[in-house]
Amino acid sequence: MNRKLKNSELDRKTVAEFKEAKKTPLIIILDNIRSLNNIGSVFRTADAFLIEKIYLCGITATPPHKDIQKTALGATETVDWEHTENTLKLVTKLQSENIKIVSIEQAESATLLNDFNPEPNQTYAIIFGNEVKGVQQEVVSTSDTVIEIPQYGSKHSLNISVSAGVVIWDLFCKFKAN
Repeated sequence: MNRKLKNSELDRKTVAEFKEAKKTPLIIILDNIRSLNNIGSVFRTADAFLIEKIYLCGITATPPHKDIQKTALGATETVDWEHTENTLKLVTKLQSENIKIVSIEQAESATLLNDFNPEPNQTYAIIFGNEVKGVQQEVVSTSDTVIEIPQYGSKHSLNISVSAGVVIWDLFCKFKAN
């Protein structure tokens, strides 16, 4: 029989332990995300996989906000974050710091997520775009790589928080394997 674990058995990190923990070499960039619940969900996923930082760009709301907190469940206290107005300027700045920029988008010549293999000892910034318009074209054009999540149904569209969960989990596993 499988017994569910109690919260006290989950070996949860304190905020201080999280801050000191070795991070996964991933940065998340949210490019003009409208939904506060999506933002909170991405924070929670970032906490789960020890992500370095989240950049909230353009119209993307920032903590503290009750609708972000509702889904983040405190992850806004553990995951480092910063707001910046211009996504393209941020991308250029990060590239100058030798961080590889990856847009998550459906685009010509995109690499399927299952075919993408991150370089060891390389930090990546992964960009998730607006729920309707996606990642801005100028940002996609400036990216080092574009990754597409393979989809086989009729919609070919995932919620941004689901996309973030799929991509972060996939890259986390690939980093752990290196």
